[in-house]
Formats: sequence, C-alpha cells, structure tokens
Amino acid sequence: MRPGWSDALRMSRSVLPHRSLTSVDQRLAEAAARPVIAPETIVFDHGKVFLSQNFRSAARALGISLQPAHPDTPTDKPVVERTLGSVATLFAQHVAGYVGSSVERRGRRAEESAAWSMIELQGLLDEWVITVWQNRPHEGLRDPITPDKALSPNEKYAALVAATGHVAVPLSADDFVELLPATWRVINSYGIRIARRTYDAKALNPYRRQHSGVDHKNGRWELHYDPYDVSRVWIRNHHHGGWITATWTHLRTTPTPFGELAWQHAREILARRGNNHATETEIAQAAADLLNRAEQGPTGNEPKSNARVRKIVGRTKATTRAQPRPLTPDTGDTDDDTTPEAAAAEQPMAKVIPLGVFDPFEEARKRW
Repeated sequence: MRPGWSDALRMSRSVLPHRSLTSVDQRLAEAAARPVIAPETIVFDHGKVFLSQNFRSAARALGISLQPAHPDTPTDKPVVERTLGSVATLFAQHVAGYVGSSVERRGRRAEESAAWSMIELQGLLDEWVITVWQNRPHEGLRDPITPDKALSPNEKYAALVAATGHVAVPLSADDFVELLPATWRVINSYGIRIARRTYDAKALNPYRRQHSGVDHKNGRWELHYDPYDVSRVWIRNHHHGGWITATWTHLRTTPTPFGELAWQHAREILARRGNNHATETEIAQAAADLLNRAEQGPTGNEPKSNARVRKIVGRTKATTRAQPRPLTPDTGDTDDDTTPEAAAAEQPMAKVIPLGVFDPFEEARKRW
C-alpha cells in the first residue's frame, strides 16, 4: 500500500487469499490487492533494457529463463502486445496530455495539457492496475468448473493458490546487492575509482593492489553500484566471500543524496563553463548546488529549467509522505468568563528570542 490509496485496495479487502498468504509471507500483511508472482520464463524483445548485462545477470541469479523474441515479430509475445493495447485504451487515453499512437490520433495542443511527471504517471498506473485491471474479467481466464464465466486476474490467482499453494521467495540484503549493476575495478592504495568518484574503506586494506583471483578479468574485483545512490558501492570479496561496503570519500562534503544522473549532469554543466578537467570536489559541489536550487525553487530572475533538469530533479528528489494535520480538539462551552487568551495577557511577557530558519543542507554539513 502507498500513502493516499484507499483502504479498499488492500489485499485483505480483496478476493485474494490474504490469510493463507500472510501465514507464509508476513511481508504481505500490508500489501495491496495485487498478486506476487515469481516468473519462470520471460519472453522479451530486443530493447536495450532487456539486452543489458545487468538484466541477464539478475535473471540468472533468480533462476529465470530468458526467451528472446524474433526481430519485428510481435506474434512471439501476443499476450504482451494485447496487454499494451488494453492499457492504452483503458488507461492512457484518459490521461491529460495523451498524444496517441500516431500524429493523426493526437489532439490539438496536447503538450499544453500535460500535467504529470513520469514518476506520477507510474503511480497512477500502479493504482489503476490494482483498482481496475486486477478486478476486470478477462475472456482468457476461465475455470474448468465454471467455463462459462470469465474470471478476473485476482480470482484466477486465488483459484490457483488454492490448488497449488504459495512459496515465498524472500530477498536478503546480499540478494539486493547481487541484482545491482556491476563493473570490474582495481583496488588501489587510495581505494576504487568509478565515474571519477573515489570509494574507500578500511576493510579494503588487505586487498589493495592484490589479485582478485579472477584471471579472465585480469585480477580486477567485481564492484556493484546503485545508479540512484552514489554514496556507496559494494565489492565482492573473491577470497573469503561476502561483500565489502566502500563509501564515497566526499560524502561528508556533499551529504545531499543524489544519483548517477545528477552527477553526470553536473559534469556537463562544468564542461559548458569551460572547466573540462573538474576535480571530484567541484563536480560533487555542482551536483549539490543543482539540487539545492531545485529545492528552493526559482527566484524570479532565473530562466525556467529545461526538461532535462526537471527530469534529473524529479528522479533525485525523495518522495515524502504527506502527514495528516491533527484536528483541533473541541473544548466545549465553559462557565468561566476568563478565556485562556485573557489570562495569558494579564501575565508579564518574557523577552521573545526568534529562532533561526532551519536549513537542512547546512545542518547536514556540520560535523557533530
């Protein structure tokens, strides 16, 4: 469940076997009404995201078979193509700024009515899937006992769980690191360099300038990183197993969290200013300043940010939950004519010392 979603979308309020699933996997206690399925085979086209080494490594780690479709052959994955068409007609065409599948299906000045970012659209789509798609009868979903009745995905899943059961597949912290993108680096005396950033840790001391034992990688060490968080990386310990966590050496200088996209954009900004050989500190400060300006908003004298800057800030800024405001308690009527305001006015006032405005960015830079 996500903040703002109706309680009617909870798995406990749906036809899904919530009690039996929760008894096996406690993570589903507060889940939304959408089944959790571990795929055995993924049929994919030749998009870059599916051809990436990270996708193939993740599938191999989870024991998922990959089946590539033939080029320009949508019939190899008809279910996917039909589902995309249904999403376009049942959901996408109702979204403000929808441009259709071609120019002749686009409305007049559709770009002026666009109101949602990609992250917001993803949230709307997730809510629509749970609200509409999972509860909508599909002609292809039938039950042998009642073949004349079309079932919804949730109803079909409930029937299959009753027949075959459910096996939980929990992912540990090591599994999370295993699924991240990987590269290979040398552990030097100063640490490890990646994308002009330096990472180091005391646990790397025994392995500096040492051979990893992986001959086909020339003795380099396997390194996993999170594209949305440049604060740390994980190095596989090829000698003793496990992972070694190394933090960014400039993390205390720029504690503002950001990802690889903001880092690369900061390098481009410095390059346009003529600083083609910016240091690691200068790039980190430029990325932090970019996010700081975005947090404060435009001053009125600056031009509006372009689409790329808005995209970077939108991906980087953490989503905060809206806290409900407490209701004012009802004190009711009282026979006392003296109000709290009048009683407070009769007492002498102390000297008021105004507090400074809290700046989270400056607070994070302090050394405690």
